[in-house]
Amino acid sequence: MNIIQENIDELNAVLKVKVVANDYLPKVETALKDYQKKATIPGFRPGKVPTGMIKKMYGKSVMVDEINKLLNDSLYKYLHENKIEVLGNPLPKADSVIDWDNQQEFEFLYEMGLAPKFSVDLSPKDKFTYQTVKVDESLVNKYVTDIAKRYGKVENVEVSEETDLLNGDFVELDANGEILAGGIFKTGSLFLDRVKDEATKKALIGIKKEDKVVLDAQKLSENATDLAALLGIDKEKAESLNCKLQFTVKGVSRLAAAEINQEFFSKIYGEGNVTTEEEFRAKIKDELAGMFVNDSERKFYNEVVEYLMNKINFNLPTEFLKRWIVAANDKPVSFEQVDAEFDNYSKGLKWQLIENKIIKENDLQVTNEEVVEHTKELILQQFAQMGQGPMGDEELNQTAQRVLSNQEEAKKLYEKLYGQKVMTLFKTKFTLENKEVAYDDFFKKA
Repeated sequence: MNIIQENIDELNAVLKVKVVANDYLPKVETALKDYQKKATIPGFRPGKVPTGMIKKMYGKSVMVDEINKLLNDSLYKYLHENKIEVLGNPLPKADSVIDWDNQQEFEFLYEMGLAPKFSVDLSPKDKFTYQTVKVDESLVNKYVTDIAKRYGKVENVEVSEETDLLNGDFVELDANGEILAGGIFKTGSLFLDRVKDEATKKALIGIKKEDKVVLDAQKLSENATDLAALLGIDKEKAESLNCKLQFTVKGVSRLAAAEINQEFFSKIYGEGNVTTEEEFRAKIKDELAGMFVNDSERKFYNEVVEYLMNKINFNLPTEFLKRWIVAANDKPVSFEQVDAEFDNYSKGLKWQLIENKIIKENDLQVTNEEVVEHTKELILQQFAQMGQGPMGDEELNQTAQRVLSNQEEAKKLYEKLYGQKVMTLFKTKFTLENKEVAYDDFFKKA
């Protein structure tokens, strides 16, 4: 076997693979002997079918299989030994013609997309602002109020206010404002704080039991999914629904906040762990600060990614990649579809190449032990959230191994830990200015 690489340009190449009879015939003969031993053909005892008949029946298909195996193994070995970085996999050239019936020597042509050459410089000259959310008294007050409501009690009230829950009947009206025969009729519940249209919300504030209000269907919810659930219709109908609804109030409910006292503290943190409102507020402040750490990390990471993507310029073998996506896709996909989505795909691929280079050049490694330990931590967190007790070491190890036996899940966990190590590297390589930002400003910019 002989493999020759011919470069078309810096990003595209063709591999010429020449295969002669001696490369594949020994394996074909071995495979045919196995067929002969196992073949069951009427008129012949098992294992006694003539060699000529076996070759006539299976010779061509066996030859094709063995040559394909040989090609796959040889291509992988060639790329690995020559340290050739490719994007996707080599593609057989569409114009190659093979006569399997008469040829004994073959030449196979493969297109290759080559990984671009580029450098990544992570320098302290590059400066970033690392923003954290300022946990001030107003934010603590808001969170305390939310928790008090969550642990509060629902009570029936006479007149609705802007955070109340309305229960009632929705009835579809016709163009004349009359009840539409066979139209929508649904008893449902409407949370006023989820109604985003101000005019609609205003119409629902200050009403009481048996009041009737005419509403625009499309202004009740932000999306078709919520509207469909509210009115008991399918999503497709909700997307195109353009009508008026009469809403008859059957009840008004209000969530009364829990009283801030020792009973409240014990419900949240357990008996005796928090004994004063000052301790409670301090604990809430610490929890909020920890809660926003991931948001700060994500914001910083996204800014670095955007910066490096703009700073590092290189091209991709675009036309090859489009053909490869079409060929490699499990489901049929057209070139038009690939064209429409290629910009997003190429951005993701560019960042993947940059990140892989950062990992390689800085010798970042994730060990199996690290993945196992991280998996155990995630399992324990999940069990704690479900209110389940601690898990023994043996059971925990077995559960972690079950999770990691799923290749897709294991791949995600490895990628997550590599991402964390890349993040840590960014913090050591770049110059960071730490800055506290008000909650609203942080998430508006984020």
